This record gives sequence, structure tokens and C-alpha cells, in this order.
Amino acid sequence: MPEDKKIICCGCDMELKPEKTYFSYLGHSYYADILKCPGCGEVYIPEELAKGRMSEVETMLEDK
Repeated sequence: MPEDKKIICCGCDMELKPEKTYFSYLGHSYYADILKCPGCGEVYIPEELAKGRMSEVETMLEDK
């Protein structure tokens, strides 16, 4: 995603800001800096993160 492109929360009409966000999967926790609405807290997970790093971590944990 281009750096100059802004993503706006459709519920709050506020610009999403990068924030450290924790995830939990199969009893393990990890974090990623992702875009989050400062109003409602809704997060935006880009496709490349979901299909890339998050998928790798899920596969690794499932194989244990």
C-alpha cells in the first residue's frame, strides 16, 4: 500500500493509525504494528500481512 494513501474507518470517519496490536492463536501470542481506528479500535489487516506473516505463524504453531 502506498505511504500517501490514507485508510478511513467507515464507522467513525477517522484515519487509521499504526499501533502495536496483539494477536493470540492456539494459546500463543504475538504482535504486529497494524492500522487501527483511534475511535472505535477496529483494525485493518492488509491482505499481504494475512497471507504472509500471519499465515506463516499459524502454520508454524499448528505443526507443533
